[in-house]
Amino acid sequence: MSEHKEQEHHIVSPKVYLGIFIALLVLTTLTVLASYVEMGVFNPIVALAIAVLKAVLVVLFFMHVKYSTKLTKLTVGAGLFTFLVLIGMTLTDYITRAWGRW
Repeated sequence: MSEHKEQEHHIVSPKVYLGIFIALLVLTTLTVLASYVEMGVFNPIVALAIAVLKAVLVVLFFMHVKYSTKLTKLTVGAGLFTFLVLIGMTLTDYITRAWGRW
């Protein structure tokens, strides 16, 4: 008979959570400060880059994906890939519209 091994749980120290909290506060402040700077077409790019960085921190640490199994990481990656494919298909449709003909 095969023995069932329990998966060991990784315990994250409060210092790590405090560091992530401070990083999220700094990135939020950076988002607000960047909104006051006129960067032309780069304003949404900078805002989205900061938002993606914050989302990555939340997913890795608060959702414990960093310390999860490979199957969980694969599931998160597959979800991200599916999301990017759907966004890509939407942008393909949006870009190929006949502008000004309606």
